[in-house]
Amino acid sequence: MRQRLRSIIRKEFIQALRDPRMRGMLVFPPLIQLLVFGYAVNLDVDTARIAWMDQDRTPQSRDLRAAFESSGRFTIGATPDDEHAMQSVLDHGQADGVIRVLPGFARDITRGRITNVQILLDGTNSNTASLISGYAGQVIARFSQQASGDAQRNRLVGGTMNAGGPLSLPMPQVVSRTRVWYNPDLKSRNYFIPGVVVNIITLVTLSLTAMAIVREKEIGTMEQLMVTPIRPVELILGKTLPFVLVGYWDLVLVTSAALLIFHVPFNGSFLLLLFAALVFLLTTLGAGLFISTISRTQQQAMMATTLFFQPFFMLSGFTFPIRNMPEGVQWLTYFNPVRYFMEIVRGVFLQGAGIATLWPQVVALAVFGTIVLWLSINRFHKQLE
Repeated sequence: MRQRLRSIIRKEFIQALRDPRMRGMLVFPPLIQLLVFGYAVNLDVDTARIAWMDQDRTPQSRDLRAAFESSGRFTIGATPDDEHAMQSVLDHGQADGVIRVLPGFARDITRGRITNVQILLDGTNSNTASLISGYAGQVIARFSQQASGDAQRNRLVGGTMNAGGPLSLPMPQVVSRTRVWYNPDLKSRNYFIPGVVVNIITLVTLSLTAMAIVREKEIGTMEQLMVTPIRPVELILGKTLPFVLVGYWDLVLVTSAALLIFHVPFNGSFLLLLFAALVFLLTTLGAGLFISTISRTQQQAMMATTLFFQPFFMLSGFTFPIRNMPEGVQWLTYFNPVRYFMEIVRGVFLQGAGIATLWPQVVALAVFGTIVLWLSINRFHKQLE
């Protein structure tokens, strides 16, 4: 059995590496996805373009503008003077938002009154608008705190100098300090690139397993294999085991590129990642076997792979947080093995989580993988008989 199994595995590798399409899928899709999500898909907003509309024109309003410019988060590209000019700036995309200082800004600050600064945002990109709103709120909060402190010091000095007047004491302040765990720089690529590892392993092993078996049917060599002494179980193992190595190749390739090119943090155990990948491959190899039983040509296999992969991808939490989905859809994600592997990979990369934390996901993958592979092998075995 070992000799027959070794022979069919060797034959599968030769056939796969001889096919240009197979060779291309081993190298180019992983690198293309990695570069696209590493460079092009970037949700970070390091510097936002804003317009400044100053309707107060006082030293205090100019101090607020200086606070925005010195924050490093904003560049002022336009200074509209009226409502029409402000509307034109947003309509033509010249700025992501407008900071509008209303009349009476300095007077209210001097008298200790509540004053408002209007922030108008372009909501076409909700993520960008949300980030800019947060950055602007932080700048205004720091300016307000500083202005409040200056006003209190002035009142304190005035009360001390006036012997007959009341003495103003400084009020206690509560200052919040934020610390971000696991991804301190809040870089979106650190979030996306570990997910690319999951998508690549899923797509490559799923499609290659299905096409490798369908190819035998398409060119008429499946019957020749069955008249040889090879048993059905040996044929199944010989056809699927090479793609375990393919999955590991893509895992090492993308992980190495992520660390060397994009410097994505890797805080966990690589051995745990390899073990979880092996458990996850039970599902993708089983699904590939199932696709091979319902497809007659490689083109049909590719179309079926797309139909399988898209729901897995959309419901995995790769791009859209699962907690933001409707409740019924959230329940569906529990039947998606890609979701569990996504959580494992991100946990290993970013959180440095170990098996004590990730064992529920590993167990879920093992259950799904065993069921899918067993059902697919039985269906494929019956077709061979």
